[in-house]
Amino acid sequence: MPKDIASTFLPVAPPVIVDDLYTEDQHRRMLGVARREGPWDLILAQYFSSPEEVIATTTGAPVEGFKPTWDMFMNPVFRGYFARDGVNYFPELDDCFYNPKFLNLVRGYWNTPYVECDQLMCNMQGPAGSGGAPHVDGTQFRGLYAHNAPTWLLNTMAKSGLFRRWQAKKAQVIAWYYQGEIGGGFHYWPNGPREDPVCLEAPMWGRGVVVENEMMFHTAQGCGPVDQRRPAGLAIHSKISADPETSDGWRIMTDDKVVAKIPANEFRLLLHWGATVYSDLAELKLARDHSDDITVDMAFDIFVSDLRARGEIFDMPTDPVRDTNFINLLSRVYDIGKPKNVPEDPVAPRLVA
Repeated sequence: MPKDIASTFLPVAPPVIVDDLYTEDQHRRMLGVARREGPWDLILAQYFSSPEEVIATTTGAPVEGFKPTWDMFMNPVFRGYFARDGVNYFPELDDCFYNPKFLNLVRGYWNTPYVECDQLMCNMQGPAGSGGAPHVDGTQFRGLYAHNAPTWLLNTMAKSGLFRRWQAKKAQVIAWYYQGEIGGGFHYWPNGPREDPVCLEAPMWGRGVVVENEMMFHTAQGCGPVDQRRPAGLAIHSKISADPETSDGWRIMTDDKVVAKIPANEFRLLLHWGATVYSDLAELKLARDHSDDITVDMAFDIFVSDLRARGEIFDMPTDPVRDTNFINLLSRVYDIGKPKNVPEDPVAPRLVA
């Protein structure tokens, strides 16, 4: 393993910025499904069962003896899925998911013809702080993915550098729709987390990137009026849905209480199309025949062997997937530190040239 694992976090190629990723009709239909099919849960609630798991997915080692709380990470950003595991849930979005334009963009980005549509999801928010500490997206490995392993484990596997043999090749086409006056951009570290970040600035309307976010640290830029970025009453079980009192607004509810209303001009929509990529037919065959899969037990065996080699002293828990002390240990050992020059969230409207 390299001395500085952070130096290995480089996308296969620099992100490619593309305008007009979707047609206005495609955007209208996806927004319509998002409004019709809500309410939607917080991203935080969908992927994590404890605050310790959140720390394990980002950067920064936990302080010994300190007990994190959900409130430390609460951000009003919600997620919905239109397609997952290669299956589109809504036939009216077939052309958005089984998207020849995106397939060809990713083929060019990875320089391979073997690209498989994986998922299409959306992030929905109004005013909010940055997207947490800079992070890499939860990837998958041959045999391990979101349905049989927790996000924190997959992210820690990626951060450790111990599992590259099994790590899937991935690509995303990500588009943003946001015309608010404050923030709303995308920070990313295309040259590794030890180098300066780049910001794709808002306003954006269908502009986005072709990228490998599993190997590139990134985070959302905070947006909207500062005093509205953390609604009073926001909780881990809060939900977002179309506001029935307006034709284009949204609302956030906690139980039966409305804790925020979001006008269309402050609504930020992220559309995230993802694909799995194979370098050649042999790699595709290996993924399909499961002859070289990794399991959760194998992953923990590899972690334990590495921890022992590093001189770490610990008792192996009976349930390492949920044991917060063990999760904290892995977070500390495989932390790569804070990326360079993480920008402050903007608090004032952008200057108009």
